[in-house]
Parts: sequence; structure tokens; C-alpha cells
Amino acid sequence: MRNAPTKTPIWKAIADALRSDLAEGRYGPGDRLPTEAALAERFGVNRHTVRHGISALVDEGLIRTRRGAGAFVAATPTDYPIGTRVRFHENLIAAGRRPEKRVLDIEERAATAGEAGALALAPGDQICSYHGLSFADGLPIAVFESMFPLKRLPGITAALQENSSVTAALIKSGVSDYTRASTRLTATHATATQALHLQVAEGDPLLRSSGVNVDEQRLPVEFGRTWFVGDRVTLTLEN
Repeated sequence: MRNAPTKTPIWKAIADALRSDLAEGRYGPGDRLPTEAALAERFGVNRHTVRHGISALVDEGLIRTRRGAGAFVAATPTDYPIGTRVRFHENLIAAGRRPEKRVLDIEERAATAGEAGALALAPGDQICSYHGLSFADGLPIAVFESMFPLKRLPGITAALQENSSVTAALIKSGVSDYTRASTRLTATHATATQALHLQVAEGDPLLRSSGVNVDEQRLPVEFGRTWFVGDRVTLTLEN
């Protein structure tokens, strides 16, 4: 009597099918997979079985899940060096990624006490505040805000409105070169608005970088804070 052929568990067949989708490029790094309900309908099973199949791919490092957001194709973290010369576009191009910035807001306002201290200003002095999103290969990797002293850089607001590049705007404002004077790294969690911009779940881990850039006379020209998505960026410290 011949033994009956062993049947492949349904959850494993689902994992195999999704693995093939990834290999064929149906979903790329950072892409969100269909919902559990949509996959359950596709495979004709219940959501628990779909969840089992996705868990297998999570264990393999192919898929990442985010609470309340769904399942995403795992992206290789982008190397982002932090040293004396921090340049967003140069850093990402060197890592083989396509850089992009999206401006959220540019305004002139009075500096807070902390911002004034970082920029060597008097409390209440006017600054240009620049908020935006940073992308690598179309995937949001960070939300940032940069503050510039208007007394020292009177044309910086118009320059940033014309060109989202901080380096280009500083050059247009008379700063031919600048370097990082200090950097502070802190672990934190995504707020509701940060989560919306970064396509993560509220409370997901972020890494906050705070830094001051100075010109060739060692005068502060930028105080910035950047919130990086923890699993999309690897920060490397350079001398």
C-alpha cells in the first residue's frame, strides 16, 4: 500500500506564492503588501492562515510588519554617515540611493530659547524655520526641521523657497562651506503626525539627530533636528 502524498500546508503555499511575488518584482522594497483581507480573498483562506504565511516571511527577513499599518517588503537600510560634513544628497548618492526632499513648510519666526542658544542668538531673534521630508528611492526615511539665523543669513528664506537644498541655499546666502560642530543622537517614538509622513505606526521607533553646522568662521548657520525611521537608515559616525 502506497502512502498518501504529503500535502503542503496552506500557510506555506501562501508564503511560497508571496516569496515568488517578491522575486519577480511584483512588490519592491518598502512597498506595502495587500491587506490580510485582500490576501485571504486571493488565496481563498481565512485571515489567520494568511497571517501564518506572512509570519514565515517576517522570520526570513523578507517582510516587516508595523502595528496598525500592515506588512511591507523589507528594504535594505540606507547607510547615512554623520561626521564633520553631513550632506543629504551626497550621502544617499554615495549609498547608491536616489535622494529626494519634499518641503512641508518654510516660515520666518522668533527663535525659542533653545534655538537661540544653539545658533548663538538672543532669545526672540528672527530665524527661518524649514520643515521637510527626506526620501531614499521614493521611500520616506526622515522628517526634519532646520533653523537658520536671519540676522546672519538675510536671504536664506528666499533661497530655500527657490531650492530645497540646504547647501545650495547657504551658498546663495554667502556661506561657501560649512561643517558639523556637534551632533546628538536620541532614541524616540513617532508622534501621530510623524507617523503619517513617514508611513509608520504611531509609537514606532525613531532615531533623532540634533546638530549645529558652522561656517568657516565657526559661527552657527544651521541648527537642525532630524527624525530617522529606525529600520530604514543605519547611521554611521565618521571622524
